[in-house]
Amino acid sequence: MSDTFLFAIFPYLAIAIFLVGSIYRYNSNPYKFSSLSAEFLEGRQLYWGTMPFHIGISFLFLGHLIAFLFPNTLIAWNSQPVRLIILELSAFVFGLSCLIGVFMLFKRRLMTKRIRVVSNYMDYIVLGLLLIQIISGLWVAFFDRWGSSWFAAVLTPYLRSLFVFKPTIDAVQTLPLSIKLHIISAISIIAIIPFTRLVHFLVPPINYIWRDYQQVIWNKKG
Repeated sequence: MSDTFLFAIFPYLAIAIFLVGSIYRYNSNPYKFSSLSAEFLEGRQLYWGTMPFHIGISFLFLGHLIAFLFPNTLIAWNSQPVRLIILELSAFVFGLSCLIGVFMLFKRRLMTKRIRVVSNYMDYIVLGLLLIQIISGLWVAFFDRWGSSWFAAVLTPYLRSLFVFKPTIDAVQTLPLSIKLHIISAISIIAIIPFTRLVHFLVPPINYIWRDYQQVIWNKKG
């Protein structure tokens, strides 16, 4: 029963909360529909946290997307041991990059007084979930190896079954606890996005590409 709720019902609840919450937040307070950046309060640790995190998460997201869209191609690629090892090592390195980034952001929010003052409990919840997500992914990569292959063979059919509203969880139920935790934490992150700074990815500043340069003048007395 717990597996049925977590893997067959919870994903739809998370998507519903994500959609309704995002629309409500945007309509109720569009000016706060952003990351609410605290860069002016502290920038150095922010840079060393966001850079490795964004680099790592971008490549990992792309890898997961490829495994979802082209599972047979990925399995064929992994049929050669050397290519499989290169892929797995690359994913592990990018996972470590994410871990370093989130750790730096967590440290910054806890240890920097000016940032701690403007933080709320959702900031710590989302960072905690990201840590669980990344650590469980690294655990899977190290102890339950060849994750790219079992993702394509097991999780891709499961995820596709969710998209056609016929969730098939038989194979997912047999997965190790670490993989289940990795899946559940990912679904949980989707559910809480509207209530966190992560909502900013829905409104990327694409217009910055073509807008004119802005001149900023600092007026400092004395």
